[in-house]
Amino acid sequence: MSVTVEKLENSMAKLTIEVSAEEFDKAIDKVYRKQRNRINVPGFRKGKAPRKLIEQMYGTGVFLEDAINDTINSTYPENAQNCEISDEISSNPEIDVVQVEAGKPFIYTAVVAVKPPVGLGKYKGVEVEKTEISVSDEEVEAELTKEQEKNATYNEVTDRPVADGDRVNLNFEGFVDGVAFEGGKGEDYPLTIGSGSFIPGFEEQLVGAEIGKEMDVNVTFPENYQSAELAGKPAVFKCTVLKITEKVLPELNDEFADDVSEFSTLDEYKADIRKNLEVRKEEQARTEKENKVIDAIIADSDITIPEPMLKAQQEQIVDELAQRLQSQGLNIDQYFSYMGGSREKMMDEVKDQADKRIRTRLVLEEIVKAENIVATEEDFEVELGKLAEAYGTDLETIKKIFEGREKDRMMEDIAVQKAVSFVADNAVEK
Repeated sequence: MSVTVEKLENSMAKLTIEVSAEEFDKAIDKVYRKQRNRINVPGFRKGKAPRKLIEQMYGTGVFLEDAINDTINSTYPENAQNCEISDEISSNPEIDVVQVEAGKPFIYTAVVAVKPPVGLGKYKGVEVEKTEISVSDEEVEAELTKEQEKNATYNEVTDRPVADGDRVNLNFEGFVDGVAFEGGKGEDYPLTIGSGSFIPGFEEQLVGAEIGKEMDVNVTFPENYQSAELAGKPAVFKCTVLKITEKVLPELNDEFADDVSEFSTLDEYKADIRKNLEVRKEEQARTEKENKVIDAIIADSDITIPEPMLKAQQEQIVDELAQRLQSQGLNIDQYFSYMGGSREKMMDEVKDQADKRIRTRLVLEEIVKAENIVATEEDFEVELGKLAEAYGTDLETIKKIFEGREKDRMMEDIAVQKAVSFVADNAVEK
């Protein structure tokens, strides 16, 4: 097996991959062995007819298409990874079969996009607007209120109707045009009034409801409601409140601070909140500065991205979404159904994001080369330590995952991140 590389115009390349006649015949034989049990040949039990006889009956190409696909799928990744432009390939291949004849090598080509040349613009001394950092008393109080809310308790109420902020348990059933609809019924359902978790207008109408008394709640489903049968339609929910509990917030004093933090006084706790907010804002400001600098470098650089490279990045972004949805128990087809979209529509929507991601990576990789930025073994160990801590495992287990090419990729990513720090540190804030 061999591969030759030909550089083409517009940041494209053609790999010509040759598989020996002997290897390709083995691929055909493998397909024959997989499929022979499904082929009927008079005079032979299923799976016992010789390959040559089946080819005589059904044509010499009976196993050819699957053998071609299997051979390409098994040989392209290895050849692409080991060829002279392996680090430059930036798209899925466009395959074309060149030769497939008995007794001769099987030859096919794979046309791919490669990383385009980068005309790097100014990257040192880039001017960006400075972000001023300050923390107001209101922001400290807002954080304190969040902690107060987290530590709220709920007491059952029996001597008054529902009020805003209460947590209720209720029975309900929804009707459209007098007919109950699927999914519109709940029993002993917990709901916090004012949470916005129900249809707009539903929770507000429960304010004033009394325990045990049925009442009607009239709402209209939003036009973009996930169920097309209900979207935009008026509905009546017959509701009965079974239980009311009211939120009780803890008093903001030294005792509260001692309970929720490592500090014994409220003033000390507030000071720590302010300090943490300042650190958070400094991190945000640093990220904003890095983004502004990179945007300026991209704007001053000359890059022509080949279309297949852009498409591959769009597909990767959509696939990343699919993986995130899968981790939440959804699949991307369900997501498209809920959102009224499609893969093609999303591919178009993420085009600018894909373009920006590619340009960012390319200019940073060029800066890595220009400044001889390298990732050290110490850098590598630090990153592995972070991963081990994040996944709750030991360092040696993580090391086994990041070996060979995986380690190379991480080292490249570390070097790129160092380039981000380099251009940010060398920027001029106005």
